[in-house]
Amino acid sequence: MSKTWSQVPLGEILTERQEVPSDSSLTRGEIPIVAKVGFDDGRIQLRPDGHTKTGMILIRPGDLVVSGINAAKGAIAIYGEENTRPIAATIHYGAYIPNKARVDISFLWWLLRSRTFKDLLLEYVPGGIKTELKAKRFLPIPIPLPPLVAEQRRIVARIDELGAKIAETRGLRRESAETTEMVLTAEEFNIWPEQSLRGSPTLNDVTTYLSRGRQSEQGESSHFLIKTQHVQMGKYLRTSLSLAPHVAAKVTSNAIAQPKDILIACSAAGCLGRVAFYDDSVRTASTDTHVAIARANNDVLPEYLFAYLRGAQGQIQLRSREKGDWTREKVGFRLTELNVADMRRVPIPLPSLKEQQCIVDYLEGLHTKVDALKKLQAETAAELNALLPSILDKAFKGQL
Repeated sequence: MSKTWSQVPLGEILTERQEVPSDSSLTRGEIPIVAKVGFDDGRIQLRPDGHTKTGMILIRPGDLVVSGINAAKGAIAIYGEENTRPIAATIHYGAYIPNKARVDISFLWWLLRSRTFKDLLLEYVPGGIKTELKAKRFLPIPIPLPPLVAEQRRIVARIDELGAKIAETRGLRRESAETTEMVLTAEEFNIWPEQSLRGSPTLNDVTTYLSRGRQSEQGESSHFLIKTQHVQMGKYLRTSLSLAPHVAAKVTSNAIAQPKDILIACSAAGCLGRVAFYDDSVRTASTDTHVAIARANNDVLPEYLFAYLRGAQGQIQLRSREKGDWTREKVGFRLTELNVADMRRVPIPLPSLKEQQCIVDYLEGLHTKVDALKKLQAETAAELNALLPSILDKAFKGQL
């Protein structure tokens, strides 16, 4: 903290609003209710339909809104003075009126969402960041405060300026990531255009085994169970789940996963259509009913079949329905489903084995480059995420 800054209890610059909305106004739906306050941006989200009349506090334009439960995670908001009507929130929120002669509310908002304030919580609040931050714990906390509101506004302007540059850089990084994916997708469509599907064999034609698992009861055995959570896009995550001995004994030899089998997630929105290459040659494992095994025959390289099914064209075909609705997942019994009957009809363009190998080698090289770029982008994203907290730390030490 700057030597010229004093430590000021929040209670000197904030007054708790203890106004309660009338039951009749809440019952009639005249006052919107807070649903949540965002952790990242501090935005207030209102309930689209919910109104209740018990345990509410009133929030008026210009108030500082603090989530007692999630304040340490950044759930603090300014209910801007541009708003024309009050809102209400449960007693797990606090509404505070700032003393404008002593504090700029934007300065306070940045401070309360900084690492500096989290450190103060750990120091001054019993239970630290795990304690619900009611007014009696919140208002006594001393914060570093510049003596002049003008200085606070200068700091806010500087934070906003640097924050805008970080947001711009994030946008460029996001655009770069999207461009990377577009390049990969375009190459896959070049390899497997629509015309390559005409007259091609189907997934049923190029596999010796294509089926979803049947046994899923867990227990203690040396027979492991593969579920959708283990089938990530392009990657198999080794399972640690095992079947009960009496159901493991029912699994047929064909249903036991073999190295170079292709695992296909068949159920649940968000993971349907994911494919992974099975590479465990040590353990005995099979799938439950939500995961299918596709085992290539001698006409197709397993690596080629995997490359096609994980690619843009293969994903479109794999997730298609009988009537050719490529944009919707097939809805089965209470779950999104990809049935074996549908998978059997997936068209598989089939060049010669030599050409298949060339395609596999080319795409593996391309994926290696893309993965390296994604890793760099992820490192950049992590650096950007750490940058704003570092800026705030400097700001509230008087170094900005």
